[in-house]
Amino acid sequence: MKLFIDTANTQEIRDAASIGVICGVTTNPTLVAKEGRDFSDVIQEIAEIVDGPISAEVMADDCNGMIAEARTLSKIHPNIVIKIPVTQEGLKAVHQLAKEGIRTNVTLIFSPSQALLAARAGASFVSPFVGRLNDISNDGITLIKTIADIFSLHNIKTEIIAASIRDPQSVVACAKAGAHIATLPYKVIQAMFVHPLTDAGIQKFKKDWNKK
Repeated sequence: MKLFIDTANTQEIRDAASIGVICGVTTNPTLVAKEGRDFSDVIQEIAEIVDGPISAEVMADDCNGMIAEARTLSKIHPNIVIKIPVTQEGLKAVHQLAKEGIRTNVTLIFSPSQALLAARAGASFVSPFVGRLNDISNDGITLIKTIADIFSLHNIKTEIIAASIRDPQSVVACAKAGAHIATLPYKVIQAMFVHPLTDAGIQKFKKDWNKK
């Protein structure tokens, strides 16, 4: 399973990229707004840091508006992937953009049927939201597994991006469930390093070494 970072903060992206574990970036309007910067400038900087897919979201509600935004966004950099919500208008746009060779990431997916529709419309990626389902006492990991099973059974090439990940345990669970990618906030990437036995082991080694 590949790892993307879910942020528009270029310093976080630089820090994560320096570890050598991420190969793509996802953003959303909320994350971009938090940075208070010109969107095109942010995307250009991200593209200089990470040579992989960079998801940028459209804001229009109608198919034609989404397509127009997507065409503009795709010109910023070849690595841009257009993030589109899983609505009827959204999937119409996905279908047209696929014909034009513009990659899409269909987002806000909460059911297997939505993922299947998005894949058949021509989505390059689908983003089921694990954490938001868990927040309302549904099982986000089961959603990932069901989608992965359907895609595998029918040889669907669309990649599954496990999104809305809140903790390291969910990363591992998504990997076991068959997600192709997990997109993670930087704090979750940092948390994946942490284990008390690792910390204790380092301290013991140092203590023993200093006894020489």
